[in-house]
Amino acid sequence: MRALSYGLGQQYFEERDYRGAIRALKPVVDETPDDVGTRLLLARAYYHAALLKPAEEHLLEVIEREPTEYYAHLMLARTLERLSRRDEAGKYRRIAAALTGDDELLDGHTI
Repeated sequence: MRALSYGLGQQYFEERDYRGAIRALKPVVDETPDDVGTRLLLARAYYHAALLKPAEEHLLEVIEREPTEYYAHLMLARTLERLSRRDEAGKYRRIAAALTGDDELLDGHTI
């Protein structure tokens, strides 16, 4: 059941049905909270659905479980920027840049 829900969530995400992806992925994350990949996809769905607080919460969970996941840092920076919290966002952009060696991530136009 979990694999089916994940696959469905991924399909919804690819079709840009972000709320459908959230409905499919949330039970998977609830059942397997340590699955960083699924949680990151759920966070991305929240972000693209403009549900920024849940996106922030899940991205923080991803970072807590996998501190070197640069994309979670970058997504969190972008989420915080959309929430008008640019000062906080800068920290996560700097971490993403440090993890990848890509200083272009510092400019605020990358996601």
